[in-house]
Amino acid sequence: MTRAVLITGGAKRIGAVFARRFAAAGWHVVIHYGRSGDAAQALAAQLPSAHTIQCDLVDGAAATAMVADLAARLDDWRVLVNSASVFRLDNVAALDPGTFGEAMTINAATPARMAQAFLEHARSPHGRRVIDVLDQKLANPNPDFFSYTMSKHALAASVTMQAMAAKDPRDRVYGLAPGAMLPSHDQAGAEHEVSGRLNLLERLTDPTELADGALFLANGWLASGSTLYVDSGQHLLAQPRDVLYLARGEH
Repeated sequence: MTRAVLITGGAKRIGAVFARRFAAAGWHVVIHYGRSGDAAQALAAQLPSAHTIQCDLVDGAAATAMVADLAARLDDWRVLVNSASVFRLDNVAALDPGTFGEAMTINAATPARMAQAFLEHARSPHGRRVIDVLDQKLANPNPDFFSYTMSKHALAASVTMQAMAAKDPRDRVYGLAPGAMLPSHDQAGAEHEVSGRLNLLERLTDPTELADGALFLANGWLASGSTLYVDSGQHLLAQPRDVLYLARGEH
């Protein structure tokens, strides 16, 4: 049996980095995508063992059905990486209801439902691992991207609760919290060179470090419910605004 991992949002950005890292370590990679079908197919063609699957994560019922279907077909489905998310601007003084609803669904509710379905249906003789991608903002909050940040706090709460409720002692539920790694929102590359170094080590954190963290968690060595921060110490700072704006001098 080939150990398998499903990576949501696996066609692009951090999700694609996860996919390449797991593939290099000998895993069969299931690349989930919403609208990036061409990118997903191109990535799958580059990997030794991979296939793609489409689902709009706004539809939580469709997402859980996708999980149940995969569980019936994969003999050793060991890891679910909930990586897909939306990151849209609103702030603490002006919450946008549409932005909030989308963020809470895609970033929190659907990943939690997928984790429930995965732990209920997936088969692996070695235990299952849920890895929820969070954000260093959990420990270092600021008023920007208000709905996004609330959704990540909600998902972090689900990590703790689902870990406590796991029926099989071999199973693990983890959080993985990155800092600024790639240009985000409307950020230019030169701006990211500045914002990406706003951490204790004053260095750019390579996305492959986050993928290495995910692969480490996939082995289940940490206690279930743990969150691993991979951010060069950014979460240990007190930043009054998102680094996107700090890099622009908008304090």
